[in-house]
Parts: sequence; structure tokens; C-alpha cells
Amino acid sequence: MVFSDRDIHAAVKDGTITVEPFDFEQIQPASLDLKLGNRFLIFKTSGQEAIDVKQPTEGLMEEIVVGNGDVFVLHPGEFVLGVTHEKIGFSAGVVGQLNGKSSLGRLGIIVHATAGFIDPGNILRPTLELNNIGKLPVKLYPMMPIAQMVFIRLTSEAERPYGHPSRNSKYYGAEGPEASKMHRNF
Repeated sequence: MVFSDRDIHAAVKDGTITVEPFDFEQIQPASLDLKLGNRFLIFKTSGQEAIDVKQPTEGLMEEIVVGNGDVFVLHPGEFVLGVTHEKIGFSAGVVGQLNGKSSLGRLGIIVHATAGFIDPGNILRPTLELNNIGKLPVKLYPMMPIAQMVFIRLTSEAERPYGHPSRNSKYYGAEGPEASKMHRNF
């Protein structure tokens, strides 16, 4: 079942989900608005032959921190990793689905390529897979609404939630945009 506005508020109050910082005004009828953080990872394309998914991504990306009041320009065809301002935590009985904001979608901004699902037990600042599929550059401002999180209750709690010692939880507790750790699967 998808959480309604009253379910989200109750879940924050009882700790079923955590949101830091929490602003009641960000609750929508069936989702929670998330704001854009100020950290981005961009690909360094110069001198790169290809991305080898069996190899760590160190050296392939550069972090950009946008200062207070500054802007990040996302150019057409560009793909960068960003992060939400909020840190979200999920109990063992709740999953999250990250979705874009329709107003940004109408400008050609996509907030995730395939990684919109957040497992139960995770706590993190979700990494955003930002892509501009439009024809014009778009200015993105830290603290602007960027995405929405939908919370879904599981039929039962996960036995081994994300972050469990027996799992290979590559992105558990992420504080900033996280580059791919696919190489750990080989």
C-alpha cells in the first residue's frame, strides 16, 4: 500500500521512516517532495576510452559543489549524478520509489535512469541520475524541489533488509552522490 499524506506524517512521527531535515510542508497527497542538494558528480570524458563495469570508477568522475546562491547548469544530453538535500531512512517494512517532478519533466529533466527503488532498511541521501533530454540547458538550484518519494508498505518486514551484515549493501548510508560500484559484483 502507498502511504497517504497522513500515513507519511504518522510514519515520520513513529520512526517508521526518517526524514532529515523534515518539513511538514513537503508532504504531498501521496508522496514527499525532496529538494536538490549541492553536490554533483560529473564524468571526465577527456582521455577516457570507455567505462569498464568490472573496474572501479575512481578517476572517471569529478565532484562539483555548488555554493550558496549559485546554480548548476545541466546541458542537453548531459548525464550527472546529484543528491537530495534530505536524508531518508526506511524501516524493514517500507520501500521507497523515487520519482521526478512533472514540472521538471516538462522541461526535459529526468531524475533517475533506473535506480528509483530504495530497499527497506536503507538510510541515505538518494543519488539522483540527472539527465537533460531537452534541447536547451536548464539551470538547477540547490534547495529547489527536484523529486518526490513514494513510500510503500511491504506485506511483511524484510528478513534481511538493506544494510544487513550478510548483504553486499554498496550504497547503504550514502551521504553524497555515489558513483557506480558495479565492479563489486564481479
